Amino acid sequence: MAKATPRQETSPKLGLEAMKALILDVPDFPKKGIMFKDITPLLADPQGFNAVIDALILPFKQKGIEIVAGVESRGFLLAPAMAARLGAGIVPLRKKGKLPRKVHSASYDLEYGTDSIEAHTDAFPKGSKILLVDDVLATGGTAAAAISLIEALGGKLIGSTFLIELCFLNGRKKLAGQTIHSVLTY
Repeated sequence: MAKATPRQETSPKLGLEAMKALILDVPDFPKKGIMFKDITPLLADPQGFNAVIDALILPFKQKGIEIVAGVESRGFLLAPAMAARLGAGIVPLRKKGKLPRKVHSASYDLEYGTDSIEAHTDAFPKGSKILLVDDVLATGGTAAAAISLIEALGGKLIGSTFLIELCFLNGRKKLAGQTIHSVLTY
């Protein structure tokens, strides 16, 4: 079973409910029957963006994180600010065919299809402490693939952090035994 971290208010300036109020529901995107959570209004709000970054790194501040691995594409929006606050570097986990050098790949199922992600074969120094970030934990497929990439390339996963967790999709089941932190749950 995945280890849960406490869900806490993130900042006196912008709490969890205020964050949720800035996220828009977009029905039938990217296909019919999917309710997409649009985080762009939250990230566009300066207090919201800062509260998000603080909340994502909160359980990992004293863990010696060396690299924040951001999953394409919205994990890319979060990883640089998180890495700056943690004093860490970043590594992009990209969709197939986007990286210019030799890569390692992992495939996964989405709630609406299949895909794969890649990282350069030299992305993680052996034993480096990695924090994985993505915007949403849904079915767990993307995160499981990302974790397998990190471990296959020699990184030591310290934890995974998500802005949103869609609990009804049971994504934590695919991440059994991992440290998982979600800021907002639906």
